[in-house]
This record gives sequence, C-alpha cells and structure tokens, in this order.
Amino acid sequence: MRYYTSRMDVVDDHRSFAARFDIVEFGPLVIGDLSCGADVRMSFGELGAYHLNAPLSGTMEMRQGRGPAVRATAREALLLDPSGDTFLDRWSGDGRILSVKVGADELRDRLESLLGRPPQGPLAFRPRVDISRGPGLGWVRFARRVAAEALAGEGLAHHELVARPLQEALLNGLLLAAEHPWREELAHPAGPRRPAPVKRAMDAVRERPEHPFTTSDLAAHARVSVRRLQESFREYVGMSPMAYVREVRLERVREELRAAEPDEVSVSEVAWRWGFAHQGRFAAHYREKFGESPSRTLRTAP
Repeated sequence: MRYYTSRMDVVDDHRSFAARFDIVEFGPLVIGDLSCGADVRMSFGELGAYHLNAPLSGTMEMRQGRGPAVRATAREALLLDPSGDTFLDRWSGDGRILSVKVGADELRDRLESLLGRPPQGPLAFRPRVDISRGPGLGWVRFARRVAAEALAGEGLAHHELVARPLQEALLNGLLLAAEHPWREELAHPAGPRRPAPVKRAMDAVRERPEHPFTTSDLAAHARVSVRRLQESFREYVGMSPMAYVREVRLERVREELRAAEPDEVSVSEVAWRWGFAHQGRFAAHYREKFGESPSRTLRTAP
C-alpha cells in the first residue's frame, strides 16, 4: 500500500461512502488528494514516516500514542511523527485532504544537508502547521501543483533533471513551514555559504558514511589539497573532516539501533557495519553525543 496498512469504518448515518484517492509516488514522498464522501474513522499503527494532512475542506481529528486528539482544518494542518500508534477518530464526509507521506530518513538527510552538519537529537515537529498564510500556505499550494503535474502522466515532473530538484524543494519547504528546533536557523542562515569543495566532501560522506574514508580521500572528492580541506572544514563546519565522518556515522548507528529489535542485532555488529572498529572509543563518543549508551538505545527501541 502506498500509504499504510489501515482499518477504516464508516460512521455516517446520512451520507454515502464514495471514496476518491488520487495518489502519486514522488521520490521520498507520497502525495494524495483524498476524499471519502462520508464520515469515517481509521487506525494505522505506527506510520514509520512523517505525514502531513492539510484539509482543503472539512476537518480531521487525529491522535498519536497517548497524546491528545488534534483537529486539522483548512487553516491548520496536522503533521504526524513516524512513531506512536496513530488513530483518525473522525474524518468529516465533506473533507478533501492534501495528504503527504514523507520518508523519515530522507527528511533528516535533507535537514543535515541544509545545516551542513548532523542535527543533534531527534527531528521532532510541533503537530500543528499554519496553512492559512506564509510558508505553510505556500507549501500546500506548491505540493498541489507538483502532484497535479506528476499525476498528469509523462510530464516534466517525471524527468530526472526536474523530479529531483522538485522533491528537494518540497522537503526544503516543509522544513521551513513546520515548527522544529532548527527552523530559525534555516529561515535566517548566519554566515557565508559553504564553498563547493566542502559540500562535495560532505555529500560523499553522507552518501557512504560506512566507507573507510581518510582525509586524503575526502580531499580528492573535494578536488582540493588536504590542508585546504582541513582549513575549510574548520571555518565552515566547525570541525575536522574526520570528525564530520564520525558524526554522520554516529547518527546512522543511532537510527539503526532505534529501528532494531534487541534480540536481532548487537551493538557491536551495528557499530562495525558503520565503520567503528574500536568499540570502547565508539561507546564513549556515542554517550557524549546522545547522552546514553548505545545498548540503552537498543533496549528502549520501539
């Protein structure tokens, strides 16, 4: 299923159920224009992805985990987290919804690319997104236009040269429209933009963080000297190239540990897979960065 495995019940005594789901997969996103014609309720389990519901008309009442019910309207969309059992308590029959599923890993990678460093801690959003004005309204309009073009068939939206920038623009726009700890930094970046050599080296690390990079390897990717790369990283990233490699690897380890079952993997094999050969140093760096041991992360994984 393009969205999620779910259960739906019609709870309307007055209107007939007449669902219409126009859905398109667009890289890391699934965008849908959805309506049911009658009041319904649904349950999903954990989503495993971020999900934004923006009513174009009507309302939705949803809740996640033990949190309270939150109401989405044509003025205020609802942004859901990947974790936590999810319930749609009521979707009004007059509701037409722009529904966007966003890959969790891809959104975090986009944030990392924009920040130029791995974000510290989980990417947590406030559930309500203002879509009556400003970035939220602009993002909804943009997403609808992109979805219409992609649904049209063999249009430009499906060409590789166009699709990838549009996908990145949608991820960028969501990060600017929603509330999260790095929003102000994205909206009002301080300091000069990172030069192309630094970006080339960072892109190489994010694409293959498990690769046994050396500073010389990264300098070759960046097409500058080792000394120039080290100086540029200190100036524009605030750490050495190899420290950046470690930061990215630690993020990948944490993502895998949080998604794993404790009886299926061990901390040491996950650490080794992401390039950490010395378990003692790995554990110390992990605790310093995340405030807990890697074994605790694995034990408390959902």
